[in-house]
Amino acid sequence: MEENMEENEEDGASAPGGDQPRSVRLTDPLALRAYAHPLRMTLVGLLRRHGPFTATRAAELTGESVASCSYHLRILAKYGLVEEAPGGRGREKPWRATARYTEWPAHSEDPAVAQATDALSVAAAELYFTRFARTLTGRGEVPKEWREAEAFGDDLVYLTPGELTSLKERIGELLRPYEDRQGDPALRPEGARPVSFLQIAFLDPNADEDEE
Repeated sequence: MEENMEENEEDGASAPGGDQPRSVRLTDPLALRAYAHPLRMTLVGLLRRHGPFTATRAAELTGESVASCSYHLRILAKYGLVEEAPGGRGREKPWRATARYTEWPAHSEDPAVAQATDALSVAAAELYFTRFARTLTGRGEVPKEWREAEAFGDDLVYLTPGELTSLKERIGELLRPYEDRQGDPALRPEGARPVSFLQIAFLDPNADEDEE
């Protein structure tokens, strides 16, 4: 699973690049549970979009206290999601994201890992949809061409696991050419705006019951 959080506002201009990895993968139950915190996911997303920045700036962006942001940034650093950037000292030291995406296992035979990944997935989903619902309340100010271009709907399709995996990979391939625009504004064509693209596909055991 890949998570593009920006707060998860939250990918962007100073996103990791160069020799930094494309993604950081969490497999330790402690790391998974540590990341399943809305403010921490938000901070990582903000760093991907606006970083590097200090705990003071993080507080301005999130509305939380400087002390709280500083504490959560240290926790994120403990598990390899953020790191100190050059310059500054104490609470005025800047932080940066270590990668553009966060991944965690879709399945694990280890019960502790499985429970932690499920908890993180739920936390991420709640954050996604809270943000989406908040965005929908201000649709009146969105230009007509953007409202017509946006996608909001669902389909029920019958697939095998292999077909679903293939479909997921094809969608990823379609999105990949646009990834570098996140970290390099010079690559963005005129009129380009940040668009959150959510990917959700799940086995729905209740669908057939709903049709009866």
